[in-house]
Amino acid sequence: MTAAIAPSSFAIAGPSLAEVRCPLNILIVDDERSVREACREVAASLGYHTTAIESAEQALRVTESQTIDLVLVDLMLHGTSGLELLRKLKGRRPETEVVMMTGHGTIESAVEAMKCGAYDYLIKPFTLEQLKLLLDRISAHMRLKTENRILREKIKSKQGFGQIIGRAPEMDKLYRIVAKAAHSAHPVLILGESGTGKEMVARAIHHSGPFRDKPFIPVDCGSLVPTLIESELFGYVKGAFTGAMQAKEGLLAIADGGTVFLDEVGELPVDLQAKLLRALQEKEIRPVGSTKLVPINVRILAATNRNLEQSVSQGSFRRDLFFRLNVLSLRIPPLRERRQDIPLLGTAFLERLSHTSGRTFELTDDAMKALLAHDWPGNVRELENCLERCCALTSGSVINVVDLPSSITGAPAQLTNAATESRIVPMLEVEKQTIMAAITRLNGDKLMAAKLLGIGKTTLYRKLKEYGAAL
Repeated sequence: MTAAIAPSSFAIAGPSLAEVRCPLNILIVDDERSVREACREVAASLGYHTTAIESAEQALRVTESQTIDLVLVDLMLHGTSGLELLRKLKGRRPETEVVMMTGHGTIESAVEAMKCGAYDYLIKPFTLEQLKLLLDRISAHMRLKTENRILREKIKSKQGFGQIIGRAPEMDKLYRIVAKAAHSAHPVLILGESGTGKEMVARAIHHSGPFRDKPFIPVDCGSLVPTLIESELFGYVKGAFTGAMQAKEGLLAIADGGTVFLDEVGELPVDLQAKLLRALQEKEIRPVGSTKLVPINVRILAATNRNLEQSVSQGSFRRDLFFRLNVLSLRIPPLRERRQDIPLLGTAFLERLSHTSGRTFELTDDAMKALLAHDWPGNVRELENCLERCCALTSGSVINVVDLPSSITGAPAQLTNAATESRIVPMLEVEKQTIMAAITRLNGDKLMAAKLLGIGKTTLYRKLKEYGAAL
């Protein structure tokens, strides 16, 4: 035995049938043959598949052609060092675990290796028992990782992707695009009608990617006045305008490595579009009232329920900004195009409502048929609002057809005064009267009005802007 492997009372024997180990594929890299063989014999005796080689160059070739779970590598290899091999392995195969083997005089290098992604290190001379315990610990770690991955896949296959619910073929296509977009740094343009869940998709992209630990900052471009959007995105310096008592950092700078989600980006004024375009191209912003440029490191996700290509042709949206945002694009299908997901969505919403209210709710077959027959112009948000209303108004636990809103069942609704007038009232006017009446009845609470009307807050603010009403 070599001096690198200290004598031990540990006996090499076959693994007990009672032991449960994750079958690892282990690569041993050491230019000292006796060390390689000793490590290989211990690993093989425990039931692991092993390959022993002497150089970093050979190791890179093996990891390219075989699936390797664990690499045991000597820090002081001839030629390419073990530390350099570690960096290359983590760059090419980040899921592969690496354990460094080092002598007493190079502990500082071992600590450096840990910072570079090494799972652990063994200080030579180590005993066979120490090696066995380390391999068993890594086996348990790998088994836990595998179980967690399988669990995540089961959750995905059960209801959807992340917090998004849906198993329709259209949603499977969406999930594949989301998964690809998550591991890219390019801008993504999310298209979909109001209520389809554009912000939820944006969050799924951010939280499924490598920068999930960085900030995710949503900005509602449709509900903020232009001057406020500019100061929110770019920040401002002290004294930039009346009320600017102190400087404020912009959201594009605060994100710092994270994601800024521009909801309803089609509502941005043209002059702000130009400033946003420059920020994306130059990766720097100028706060309001400042003469200095501030570098930014941020990913942009944008969403709209408008036809931006039509807006470009009409001159209300800059063509160059559209191309800058449309590097990757995805479309969220409306609920009427994936009706098979309505039972899944309805069950999920009722489970949540049951949990928060302490009551149990369920739909009758006839009520579910009525939900399936409806076109859901407000999409998932309308369905959620419909079920919340039913749960709030019903006294029992079973939701019947009669408990559903008349707009869902097709039952004649009670006529309003406007509808009973002798003249025919245009739909736009009826819509305006309904929205303004709801806001008045709720004492100006626009968010609650939007929720009860079954529309998004962005849509409500856009309507109020069209009516010339106070925001």
